[in-house]
Amino acid sequence: MSQPLIAGCDEVGRGTWAGPVVSCALILDPARVPAGVADSKTLSPRRRAALDQAIRACCLDCSIGLASAAEIDSINILQATLLSMRRAVAGLRLRPELVLVDGNRAPALDVPVRTVVGGDASEPVIGAASIVAKVWRDAHMAELARRHPGYGLERHFGYGTAQHLQALERLGPCAEHRRSFAPVRRLLAAGGAGASEALA
Repeated sequence: MSQPLIAGCDEVGRGTWAGPVVSCALILDPARVPAGVADSKTLSPRRRAALDQAIRACCLDCSIGLASAAEIDSINILQATLLSMRRAVAGLRLRPELVLVDGNRAPALDVPVRTVVGGDASEPVIGAASIVAKVWRDAHMAELARRHPGYGLERHFGYGTAQHLQALERLGPCAEHRRSFAPVRRLLAAGGAGASEALA
């Protein structure tokens, strides 16, 4: 009897000030799980890149879904995250019999879904999805940095850093900034004045 097709799904970029929230859904071959798969946040960039290649080479299916900064501003970050997950699962060529989602909130899918708190560390298929999502988003942010120079998006990937805040104060937000997020919202409301308080 063949093993059921189980997909893992995880997201990256929920807390950033700029760029999309990105989810990956993938189905691993249980007999070919790359060694060292773990929560992407615990891995070095070099290790993530190597595992990303290994995962893509041996997984049965893989799909990326994202929700843009404008969508995040429109429907809020939680709903945008769930939307990116739905898009990732919908992009799979194979229909999974179960989708394991990291966290405690599940997107509405037309296949069975189960949430797993800490799943990126405990379930290899979710850990693999977290790695692919992180590598894909980092590369995407580096591309956005070329379109929107001066913000350092290729270094902090849109996360809240002192360098990012200084660039925001100097340049104002670009099209990729989430205007509903407090640091950007405060900067816009203050016209650039006093925005250094956003890191507090």
